[in-house]
Amino acid sequence: MRNRQSGFTIIELIVVIALLGILSAVALPRFINVTAEAHDAAVEGAGAGFATGIALLKAQTVANGDLGTATGVDFDGSSMQVNASGFAVGASGAALSVTAASCFDIWTGILQGTGPVVSTTSGANIDYLVTAADPDCTYTYQNDSGQTIVYESDTGNVTTTL
Repeated sequence: MRNRQSGFTIIELIVVIALLGILSAVALPRFINVTAEAHDAAVEGAGAGFATGIALLKAQTVANGDLGTATGVDFDGSSMQVNASGFAVGASGAALSVTAASCFDIWTGILQGTGPVVSTTSGANIDYLVTAADPDCTYTYQNDSGQTIVYESDTGNVTTTL
């Protein structure tokens, strides 16, 4: 009786390795694009949450009967300063013009610690860098380039740019 070998020939193994290499070369760019899409989704989600919080603060200002007066509003445990239109301009007692510090207070007061980390200075573990040009607060995403969330304190508009 003759011993019969079982297994793959060297040619079959080379063909399989070549096919795996081609498939990975085609699939890799798709996975890289998923990362960029994930960053965009993170910015869109943060912008939508922030815009919803701004709308809720305005609704609470109206419900309290404080619309038309620049006053402090208790927003679920955060004391927020609003302008006469009912839009946030900082923590309670803040001036009616926005600064980077008041934009920081707006973000943390609206998202109440559950949102991404913001700071007025760049550094490690910062999701958004805060800058201000009255009446606008700009939150620039630090984990990717070019994405921003802009809050206009005079109109309440929140714009997300990807």
